[in-house]
Amino acid sequence: MGVKIKDIPVNDRPVERLINSGVETLSNEEILAILIKTGTHGVSSKELAQNLISSIGGVRELNNITLNYLEKFKGIGKTKACNLIAALELGKRVNKEVETLNGVKLNNSEVVYKFYKDKLGDKKQEYFYCVYLDNYKRIITDKLLFIGTINYSLVHPREVFKEAYLNGASALICIHNHPSGNTLPSKQDLDITNNLISVGNILGIKVVDHIIIGKNNYYSFLENGDI
Repeated sequence: MGVKIKDIPVNDRPVERLINSGVETLSNEEILAILIKTGTHGVSSKELAQNLISSIGGVRELNNITLNYLEKFKGIGKTKACNLIAALELGKRVNKEVETLNGVKLNNSEVVYKFYKDKLGDKKQEYFYCVYLDNYKRIITDKLLFIGTINYSLVHPREVFKEAYLNGASALICIHNHPSGNTLPSKQDLDITNNLISVGNILGIKVVDHIIIGKNNYYSFLENGDI
């Protein structure tokens, strides 16, 4: 039978250690145990935290964990899973260099990169977003349009420009990530971009840039003279 939190000396329990010694002294398992709150069936919250971190291959993989995975993990359940997902998302938002793009006037591609690197830098699949701009190059909104391997047939201009019309946009920026970390555009990336530029010229909605996000860098079609 596992050790229960109540059987651990008071001063060694995660919450008490946080209060008495500061959060920076806690291990990853102890911090996660505080978020989990309670254990189950003879397994303490700390042991549950250790089991979870071990099962996913390290604490950094919490960035990629899903609600569905947590709900099915023995001892977690729906409520704890939701609490953990919310806490992880809050942590990501606190550490963002750029909190929101809405209303920001676009002066350079780096502003967009700084926002999306936190959203896309660790993703295992490709995500394709469009950022929509008004006449003054202020950002109106962004929209996730596709998930998965981005190819010419998947990224259809109809979906891209439909959102532009719905949001009253006069220009747009395409963003997608390369999970490999290599930001150089592929032939498919070039074909997609050129197709969207051509359609945009006909519709009067300019494609300002296409930004590819890697691990810690980006490629801008605009900055590299490809647009």
